[in-house]
Amino acid sequence: MYPVSDLTDFICELDRLKAVKRQITLPADNNRQENSAEHSWHVALMASVLSQYAQKPIDVTRVIRMILIHDIVEIDAGDMFAFNAQDDHDAQAQKELDAAKRIFGLLPTPLNNELLNLWLEFEEAQTADAEFAKAMDRVLPVFQNMKDEGGSWKKHGIARDKIEKRNAHLQTSAPALWDYVMAQLDIAVERGWLVN
Repeated sequence: MYPVSDLTDFICELDRLKAVKRQITLPADNNRQENSAEHSWHVALMASVLSQYAQKPIDVTRVIRMILIHDIVEIDAGDMFAFNAQDDHDAQAQKELDAAKRIFGLLPTPLNNELLNLWLEFEEAQTADAEFAKAMDRVLPVFQNMKDEGGSWKKHGIARDKIEKRNAHLQTSAPALWDYVMAQLDIAVERGWLVN
């Protein structure tokens, strides 16, 4: 057991994630921008509910832990719009790695390495747990934008194929959810919320 005093810097640092704004707006709260802490909570709870759709055996507790830490790096690196240029994403990846090392470095060893490795596993999405976690992170905006009549998709003129590509992990991690998303994207195109 770690002394509480060794954990407080990390715990307090997490507050800063609440100030990182995302592209999604929240119609239920006067269309203000969602913050990254809210997003992480929402994805974690959604993953718990949708875990029954996982194609491969997963450890839901590990998946939820990954999701709860996956955006902590945005404290330093900020949030990047999913559809920015690839060069932007490459630069962001390095900023996020540096941020992960700094922020998880606030924790004592070996907990710092445990969380850093869990974060890296999420980023690489090579294990069943990480692939499902990443799929959940990517699919939440589909639900949100459909509920908001296109939301950020419509605002930025996003094409359907970009949403399909972004949600590709669903094909192997949760095929039934992939089918659901494809049907939702048909509706979004038909209603003019996505560019075909």
